[in-house]
Amino acid sequence: MDFYNLMFTAIAMVVLSGLMLVLARKIMSKKPNLPPGPPGWPLVGNLFQVARSGKQFFEFVGDLVPEYGPIFTLRMGTRTMIIITSADLAYEALIQKGPVFATRPDENPTRTIFSCNKFTVNSSSYGPVWRSLRRNLVQNMLSSSRIKEFHNLRSTAMDRLVNRLKSEADANDGVVWVLKNVRFAFFCILLAMCFGLDLDEETNERVDHMMKKVLITLEPRVDDFLPILGIFFSKQKKRAIEVRKEQLETLVPLVKRRKLARGDETSVISFSYLDTLFDLEIEGRKALSNTEIVTLCSEFLNGGTDTTATALEWAIARFIENPDVQSKLYDEIVKAAGKDRKIAENDIEKMPYLNAVTKELLRKHPPTYFVLSHAVTEPSKLAGYDIPLGTTVEFFTPPIANDPKIWSDPEKFNPDRFITGAEDADITGVTGVKMMPFSVGRRICPGASMATIHLNLMIARLVQEFEWSAYPEDGKVDFSEKLEFTVVMKNPLRARIKPRV
Repeated sequence: MDFYNLMFTAIAMVVLSGLMLVLARKIMSKKPNLPPGPPGWPLVGNLFQVARSGKQFFEFVGDLVPEYGPIFTLRMGTRTMIIITSADLAYEALIQKGPVFATRPDENPTRTIFSCNKFTVNSSSYGPVWRSLRRNLVQNMLSSSRIKEFHNLRSTAMDRLVNRLKSEADANDGVVWVLKNVRFAFFCILLAMCFGLDLDEETNERVDHMMKKVLITLEPRVDDFLPILGIFFSKQKKRAIEVRKEQLETLVPLVKRRKLARGDETSVISFSYLDTLFDLEIEGRKALSNTEIVTLCSEFLNGGTDTTATALEWAIARFIENPDVQSKLYDEIVKAAGKDRKIAENDIEKMPYLNAVTKELLRKHPPTYFVLSHAVTEPSKLAGYDIPLGTTVEFFTPPIANDPKIWSDPEKFNPDRFITGAEDADITGVTGVKMMPFSVGRRICPGASMATIHLNLMIARLVQEFEWSAYPEDGKVDFSEKLEFTVVMKNPLRARIKPRV
């Protein structure tokens, strides 16, 4: 009896070992061939390596590019990130294979709250909801003809900005803070475009303060990558719910106020983004809820404020560092508008140097070093590696914009590169990727045209009104960076201004 038991046990062990070997081979055969990357720790991957490096995430990634090249993998807790850093691979993924790379990865719980479960243009998955939301925004709000309708709004906001800067300079021996002033000007423009209401400055500031809270609340946390640690972040989760409640309490009254004013011919602003949302139907819904409307309005405000304001601060910094660029731009402004007339929007189209300055600015200082995260709609391949469903695909843009194979002397800020005809770049990426400040392909930022108009106009007006110089007088501009939703100057820029007239 013992003999048979031993025989049975031995046979069972052999069979079990064989089954385990077959199963292991089967698992290994299904394991995706991901791009290489730095070795990580069990369970957490590279997450704690990033956290303990003392570097910002874009700095950590930048340090890996020389070793791992144009495509590599980072394992961030439960998230697998594939980082793409080359123009060729970006073009292949986002243009040639655009539909496959056009969706978004799952959002973390906090972002899900504020995006109303991915019910925004930027966060929604590739499909009918995204198409409806984007079509409504682009056709009804961001078309060239519609943008032109708001020219008086922009002109008024810039007049107010100029007066604010003059008042601040008068009180501070000619010195002003750049970012906070230009940011508030952009925010006021977008708030009026969004809600169609002529709001007083106190209300503008209150809404602006609330939206800043939203951005701070959305900053990544460790539990976004390791949900098992969520129990240790209960206070932060509670705070997120409170901020969301405050956001609704602040914006819903503006929604109701605009709804009551619809059709009123005496309204100061005859059209707004909000008007397009009242009658919008998506997937058979009769009407959007106030919560969904607030979510879309918040996206409109946040998407166009910090990005353009940050770019303008970098522009002023570059003018201070390169006074010859500032002088050359001022000469073009005088040629286009004279010394007595305010620069107008139709002047901008005839100012090649201004457009070159803006393009060079976006090359050197894109709003962020990572475009919004992508994911694939079906398993795909890139550079011979597998891109599985559920992975997060990140496009890291500095190596593209500073690639010496694409650009001559890429480290230099040189708008003339776009004037001589020797170099150029299609910002949309359709004819090739050389820079991608607004991403490229199907998920390119829908507000790119409006942002460029706002940036061109604000740059021209501020250079027309003021001569910008360093503060302190003998000081040098600190071009150190940090990430605060956008890539901003680590030390906010203070500058001395001198009215030109």
